[in-house]
Amino acid sequence: MSQQVIVLGKDEVDRLMKHYEHNKIIRNAPGVVFAAKLNDTAITVYKSGKVLFQGAGSSREASGWSAAGRPATAAKTNAIPKGDNLPSNLATLSIVGSDETGTGDFFGPVTVAACFVRKEQIELVRELGVKDSKQLTDDWMRQIAPDLKATLIHSVLTLKNGKYNEVQQKGWSQGKIKALLHNQALKHVLRKMGDEKPEYILIDQFAERGIYYNHLKAAPEIVRENVLFSTKAEGLHVAVAAASIIARVAFLDEMDQLSSLAGFQLPKGAGPKVDEAAAKILLSQGENTLKSMSKWHFANREKAMKIAARKKK
Repeated sequence: MSQQVIVLGKDEVDRLMKHYEHNKIIRNAPGVVFAAKLNDTAITVYKSGKVLFQGAGSSREASGWSAAGRPATAAKTNAIPKGDNLPSNLATLSIVGSDETGTGDFFGPVTVAACFVRKEQIELVRELGVKDSKQLTDDWMRQIAPDLKATLIHSVLTLKNGKYNEVQQKGWSQGKIKALLHNQALKHVLRKMGDEKPEYILIDQFAERGIYYNHLKAAPEIVRENVLFSTKAEGLHVAVAAASIIARVAFLDEMDQLSSLAGFQLPKGAGPKVDEAAAKILLSQGENTLKSMSKWHFANREKAMKIAARKKK
């Protein structure tokens, strides 16, 4: 779909909205202040002053405002990444990005997501509220994730605690677990894309290239073409940031289900509050229940057992 994005000042935005008033539609999406639908063009105005024109008539409609507007530019980042040498224009390219979450949490799963963002979708994805997920709250990510999933070709995988503990006890490291999940999510997205190809695949780096592919040596199909690795990748391209958000929301959804089973809100992370919560579950529901909700090899298990033993006395 053809798309054009320009930025307008407040007066020009007001004039545009008045011009398209008779074509106005209701669009309840984050950041949207006005939307209109013509026969061949959809127009969306955002709080930032950016205006997105989509459809066969997008160039025609945008050109009428381009004298007052200016092209939208790529977001800047202060991240200092480590990894591959990246193209200088990476942020403007069509990219499949992948990221994971949950690996540092005692309770809950490991989730991995991959997303494809075409270059003409970059501004739209930003307007939907995507930025580095570390700058977003859980509530905001839950609000924007449905729009991202509806807009982007994506895949999200959730490795629940039972399966995680099973493969970890077989000797799989977290690095191997993450590599296999990333590879699988990327394969799913590439399959959904059909004949379309990304310019690059960008993986949020958790292991050096050689180690990553060593983890995958027994996998039946390995994604290798045009793959880049970088730390802080969620700040380098919106595809990774979107993947990070989708993965985080999948993690939060599973945590909600586990909290329901526990009878109270489970804390995230692996700190003292987690130890106390785990001890509470041990005392009320037993070891098997706690194991089914947690990453059993974490040190929190032993700490919780000591707390529970003290409370029994």
